Amino acid sequence: MRRWRNVVVVVGLGLAMAGCPKGQTAYNQGLKAEDVADYDAALTYYQEALKTDPRNANYRAKLNQVRFDAGEAHVKKGQQLRKNGDLQGAANEFQRAQTVDPSSPVAEQELRKTLEMIAEASHANEAAAEQPAEPGALASLPPEIKPLSRAPINLKMSNDAKQVFEVIGKLAGLTVIYDPDFPARRIAVELNNVTLEQALDIVCLESKAFWKPVTENIIFVIPDQPQKRRDYEEQVVKTFYLSNTVQAQDLTEIVTGLRQLLELKRLQQVNSQNAIIIRDTPDKLAIAEKMIKDIDKAKPEVMVQFEVLQARTDRLRNLGVLPGQSATLAFTPNSTTSSSSNSGTGTSTSTTSNLKPLNQPLSTKDYSYTLPGATVNAVLTDTYTKIIQNPELRSVDGQPAKLRIGDKIPIATGSFQAGVGVGVGTTGINPLVNTQFQYQDVGVNVDMTPRVHPNHEISLKLVIEVSSVTGTSTIGGIQQPIISQRKIEHDIRLKEGEVSVLGGLFDRTDQKTLNGWPGLAKIPILRYFFSTDNVEHQEDEVLIVLIPHIVRLPEWTKANLKPLFTGSEAVVQVKKDVAVRSPAPQPGTTAPAATPPNQAPAPVPTTPTAPEQAGQPAKLRFEPAAMQVKVGATSMIGIVVDNVTDLYSIPMLLQYNPAVISIEDVEHAQGQGGQGGFLSGGTQEIAIVQQINKERGQAIISATRQPNTPGVSGSGTLLGIKIKGLAAGSSNLTIVQVNAKDSQQRPIPLVTNEATVQVQP
Repeated sequence: MRRWRNVVVVVGLGLAMAGCPKGQTAYNQGLKAEDVADYDAALTYYQEALKTDPRNANYRAKLNQVRFDAGEAHVKKGQQLRKNGDLQGAANEFQRAQTVDPSSPVAEQELRKTLEMIAEASHANEAAAEQPAEPGALASLPPEIKPLSRAPINLKMSNDAKQVFEVIGKLAGLTVIYDPDFPARRIAVELNNVTLEQALDIVCLESKAFWKPVTENIIFVIPDQPQKRRDYEEQVVKTFYLSNTVQAQDLTEIVTGLRQLLELKRLQQVNSQNAIIIRDTPDKLAIAEKMIKDIDKAKPEVMVQFEVLQARTDRLRNLGVLPGQSATLAFTPNSTTSSSSNSGTGTSTSTTSNLKPLNQPLSTKDYSYTLPGATVNAVLTDTYTKIIQNPELRSVDGQPAKLRIGDKIPIATGSFQAGVGVGVGTTGINPLVNTQFQYQDVGVNVDMTPRVHPNHEISLKLVIEVSSVTGTSTIGGIQQPIISQRKIEHDIRLKEGEVSVLGGLFDRTDQKTLNGWPGLAKIPILRYFFSTDNVEHQEDEVLIVLIPHIVRLPEWTKANLKPLFTGSEAVVQVKKDVAVRSPAPQPGTTAPAATPPNQAPAPVPTTPTAPEQAGQPAKLRFEPAAMQVKVGATSMIGIVVDNVTDLYSIPMLLQYNPAVISIEDVEHAQGQGGQGGFLSGGTQEIAIVQQINKERGQAIISATRQPNTPGVSGSGTLLGIKIKGLAAGSSNLTIVQVNAKDSQQRPIPLVTNEATVQVQP
């Protein structure tokens, strides 16, 4: 007996398990986790349920919904951590949100923003190393000047504009050429601690000219005239690909804005590639590029969750005794009948009479009556109807979105007019043949236009309509539906996740009917025996709840909000940030003093380390000419000048093999007794400017005496170069270019040589 009982239990469990859907246990656990807002656990359970039954649409829908909720929960937690100053914790939360819901743009935006804040706080942004150009590659931009010296320029002189340009060019190691139409114009300039570009711009402003690089060490000076600018200003063509414009109208708006703001003439809109091609000056292209980057942003998106609850309650109460309210009395007197008959050829007569002679008394047999009856009513009816709809609507910022849930009901809009052969008694034509119909949406209808604000608030322009067919009415022989409508149309502004309840759509009908004998129907207590009460209540309430969620925020960076210098009305141009600032003062320099033009300063005695040898050419060489260094070790090599006269400044360019050695530093050579080196004259500091490019194996070095001092003459060590061995091998150390000048800014010719550095393992 026990064995059969176990068999029955096992079979029952098997049937129960077979009747339950696969993954139901995990699905139920996911529902419980979702109820307590543990979206990560709910996501895991739903994934397990869907893995068990991949074709279950309910599991898939729940998984997608809770995936969004879990990602949003991590985003909100990350925003709170970032607000509290925990940038790293916020970044971790945003990464988890992106892992949970890879399709969440707001998680990606917030993660990018947080990483930028971390990088900015730790100063981790480093300029990308400049990559050498490929051989044969086309130039992307006009040439830029690369002077030998970037030392600040201090100059005061009054002379012809060409002479001023020549002096500035010699200070920086540049060659200046002029347009044939450049006029002679005397100008007076006073430059104190300015950069090379600033000096050229100031002189151009006074001489009404503009300059442009021809090569890296040659500049071209041209009169500032509209025709000359059209002839000589370089132009660049560039294609801008936009990634966030959806319609051709969006691209047209950007093109129109660029034309109006920058007066661009050569601009092409390519709708098929979602691109804009512009050909103009590099300055205008730089402005156009910034404008396009500022505008080409993904539009914010909003997802609004709607919960529509429609509840209808009907209550009916009919209670009481309804007595008869009418009686019938009928007069039925006795009948008198007489008859005669005759056989053969005779006749027969029969007479019937309903008359009652007045001399005869009435009896109960002469009339009949019907007494009224009574009806006992005790009816109670309670009906409750509940309809719940939970749609979600997602829309782009500023774009209308529509939601229609329900039916399309035909409504006659045309009229029928009888024609030939149509009428009474004639086989007519169906009036529906000539009647026009329109279909009206009946159900839940939502029209929404969102607007996302940067402070995580959302403005919504809403039109919500809940309608239903409550009956029909016959009009012109055609039954027309009677549509009950509840509609809300308003503008609201909500925070993200804020719940807005749109109530007030309440319809209540109370109907009370009293039926009974007059007088007796209103006597307390007794009225229930002589009357009935019919009480009917109808309540119809529609409750709409909406919860907005931001899917994508407006992405405005500091670079987008930063203004851009664009020059003047006549000349549109851009400048680098460092170009409008004064250069940093060099160590050991003092404020320059004004010197009258064409007046030589008083001579200062110098202390050359070797006597000047007349008739010998001035030389610049390395000491020693050959040296050895081990891999990883450093060694000093000196730069020595011989037989120089009135040396004031000496910029130079060195070249070496970057795979074998590298220049680590440039030091001021020391003279006898620990005093300053040759160029300092033993009494003062000199300004040393160095720019070392280890990837290219180049070093630009410039040494200059103090302003308003004479040059030095003789022979001696100028500078010390610290060299480090990188790999075994040999490298030449060559002075590629030198531009030495005397105290009157005249060039000093120098003969140069090279040194050999042997790196040992």
